[in-house]
Amino acid sequence: MESERTAERMEEARKKALAEGILRDFLERQQARKSLERGWQLNMNFLKGNQYCGISPVGEVEEEEAAYFWQARGCYNHIAPTVDARLARLAKVRPTLNVRAFSNSPEDMKTARLSSNILKAARGKLDLDGVIARATLWSEACGTSFYKVVWNFDEGKLIGADGEQPRREGDVNVAALSPFEVYPDSLSAESLDDVRSLIHAKAVPVKEIYERFGAELAGRKVEVAEGMLEDAEILIERYTRPDTAHPEGRLEIAAGGVLLYEGPLPYENGDRGERIFPFVRQTCTEVPGSFYGASIIDRMIPLQRAYNAVRNRKQEFLNRLSTGVLAVEDGSLDAEELAEEGLAPGRVIVYRQGANEPHFLDFGSLPSDFSEEEERIANEFILVSGMSELGRTSSAVYRVTSATGLQLLLEQDTNRMQASVESVERALRAVGKQILHLYKQFAANKRLLSMTGEGGETELYYFDRSDISADDVEFLTEYERTPAEVKEEILSLFQAGLLTDGEGKLSDDTRNKILDAFGYGSFESARDISHLHLKKAERENIDLRERDVEPDEYDDHALHITEHTRALLSGGEQDETVKARLAAHIRAHRALEK
Repeated sequence: MESERTAERMEEARKKALAEGILRDFLERQQARKSLERGWQLNMNFLKGNQYCGISPVGEVEEEEAAYFWQARGCYNHIAPTVDARLARLAKVRPTLNVRAFSNSPEDMKTARLSSNILKAARGKLDLDGVIARATLWSEACGTSFYKVVWNFDEGKLIGADGEQPRREGDVNVAALSPFEVYPDSLSAESLDDVRSLIHAKAVPVKEIYERFGAELAGRKVEVAEGMLEDAEILIERYTRPDTAHPEGRLEIAAGGVLLYEGPLPYENGDRGERIFPFVRQTCTEVPGSFYGASIIDRMIPLQRAYNAVRNRKQEFLNRLSTGVLAVEDGSLDAEELAEEGLAPGRVIVYRQGANEPHFLDFGSLPSDFSEEEERIANEFILVSGMSELGRTSSAVYRVTSATGLQLLLEQDTNRMQASVESVERALRAVGKQILHLYKQFAANKRLLSMTGEGGETELYYFDRSDISADDVEFLTEYERTPAEVKEEILSLFQAGLLTDGEGKLSDDTRNKILDAFGYGSFESARDISHLHLKKAERENIDLRERDVEPDEYDDHALHITEHTRALLSGGEQDETVKARLAAHIRAHRALEK
């Protein structure tokens, strides 16, 4: 018994020391990047319009006081509309994720199609576009953002119960993280692949910690970006890559000096099933030799300060011209009363006999230097931000009136943002691959997936982990087009004769797709049933792998022959028995066709 108590005390001491080590590691990383955090806070202040602040010599963001009480301190925010324009342009970067088949065999084609549909369903279910938008806002404001891709066992369909606790099948969850929450072990690492250890730290209510880990913590006031969070504690998750001592890596979670969890990295989310960090990094602009990227706001802050100064000095000059500065001889009248009430129109001024009458000082006209400097700084905003006046204000200020010329100007803006665009694309690709890896790891039971196919037909898939391909993800990049643009392109192709056959006729399939693109697909689908025949032929291809199938008299034999021939020619891993069944089935269709 004594040995058991000794072992328990040693284990408790080890866990306490580990929790203290995790906290100490977190505080050291937090202190190491303190200057970066102050820069992010400064960027967010300028983005919101609080532009009379700066970083003090002691490294804190402080308000800047006016030199004189009468100084104009207006904020003429050019940063916010520039960031809004960039976000609007980046919002169109929503490339599709398709899984490429390893071969032309029906099995591989089915696996690729199923994996692609899983990604499409996850995109809608997780509101992935909204998550990308939040992450992009953080990357534009601070230079870097992160996605956290995890498996939530409390989501999904109810499949049973463990006592009184419901048991669900689980599902993927993707969250956008600010750079304030993620701490690498090296600030000079240029990517997540170069990081050996990563900490995710976030202020969490102690009630939530109790629900997740069963640990009761006292709680305290924790400072967060929005203010102070009551009854909370900083939840620290430290992820460590696999090494010789820990082949599956390490995940250690602590809060309030208490070790909540320790174990291997939970997810097999690497390319070959290895365990890696469940994080994806996205940047606005890459910085060589730095883990965190740079924001476009970093470049614009000096220009914004200069622009505010010019506009305010100009406003002060105009105030002097309009209100005037009155010169009064000492003792000639009540100066205090004049200072308080000013010179109202029609007011009678009584001054001492023999004294000079009060008069306004002449400041002349507004110097042209103000307007020239204001225009010069405004042009520098275009150079530094990469967004032209056309992109920010949607107004053609270049005396360009042709549609082609305006489109070229917009394409130039897009080219200037190519680094940010490519970062969003890479991040979405990495998120998609991790989503598939998590489904492949945890989708142990048969799961039902409902998708809308061509012509609005609902297709149901039952799948499990063996049906998923998680490594070969093809990335297709294109900006989303409006319905009007799609219709215009289709009409152009039709007028050029590219949609018709050699006799100038439209095939039924092409006509259906055109009507569907114009929003009238249901009209043609109600009459034409060719897509139903193709679906039936696809089902027969699957059945022919196991048994012989006889064609029906009501089949559209030409469509069936084409679909079965495609399956036969695709080859892949089909054995001779399956090929013989397909060939016999095609002969039966040809016999009925005659």
